[in-house]
Amino acid sequence: MTVYGVGLGPGDADLVTVRGKAVLENASVVYSPGRLSRSVALEHVDESAIGDLEFPMTRDEQKLRNAWKEAAAEVATAAAEDDVAFVTLGDPNVYSTFGHLRRTLATFHPDVDLEVVPGVSAVTAFATALGVEVEAGAGLALREADGGASPTGPDRLILFKVTDAPATHEGLVDAGYEVTYGRRLFMEQGETVVTHDPDEIAERDYYTLAYAERADLEVEPATAAFEVDDDGSGTRAESEREAGPAATGPDSPAASTDDRAAPEADVSTDSKPDERRSESPADVSLERAEGLESGDCDRDRDWY
Repeated sequence: MTVYGVGLGPGDADLVTVRGKAVLENASVVYSPGRLSRSVALEHVDESAIGDLEFPMTRDEQKLRNAWKEAAAEVATAAAEDDVAFVTLGDPNVYSTFGHLRRTLATFHPDVDLEVVPGVSAVTAFATALGVEVEAGAGLALREADGGASPTGPDRLILFKVTDAPATHEGLVDAGYEVTYGRRLFMEQGETVVTHDPDEIAERDYYTLAYAERADLEVEPATAAFEVDDDGSGTRAESEREAGPAATGPDSPAASTDDRAAPEADVSTDSKPDERRSESPADVSLERAEGLESGDCDRDRDWY
């Protein structure tokens, strides 16, 4: 039988994929590593199908390894009889607890079949929630900003785990970025906040991200010509047509070799940070024992 790693999406039960919903409904047991993922799963399966896995709130590597070995043994035993699922918020392969289970099963229970069902991740959902367009050709880097870190580098950044927004904001603004924050986006648990003001989200919350874009970044897609002029008189394209030959004659700037094609926007795809980067070390292999006082982030590193 098969163990399915199912991404539940950012937290709204309606954003679980059709494939994910089908797997959950057919699984004999749906394992959950924490309260938030459990609450989403319960929108699709009966509580009797939920299997809770407990993990210690510690950074002790040996204790964590022991906990994952015990969890993998329980999941593998259930999978010997029928299909089972392990759910995470977001996508199973992006900032998720599923990676620990996958590695442990592969090492100690190699006969267990594994399959991943992708979910909507905050990596993409943030764009809709914050009203941001990441156009074709754009470079976007993923960073952590735990503890007030302000990682910098490329033109656009998506920052996870913004636990000290004022401190992170100060560093990003000094580096020339404009920043928008989102807290508990598409989540049914807690209040959703979208703001440019870091003081509005100064209280620590693990489920906070930020989108940072260079203030001097200029990108103009071809369809930008459809936008209405500032005076409301019409679109830029209409203005250019009404200007007629005078705007495109042999002596006009538009006819010059250098100006016939607008230069492409300088969109950096370099994901290397500059010297101002103060990113805290990524403790990917461990479950953090800090974060939300409710404990969700300690066992649920799965929003992302």
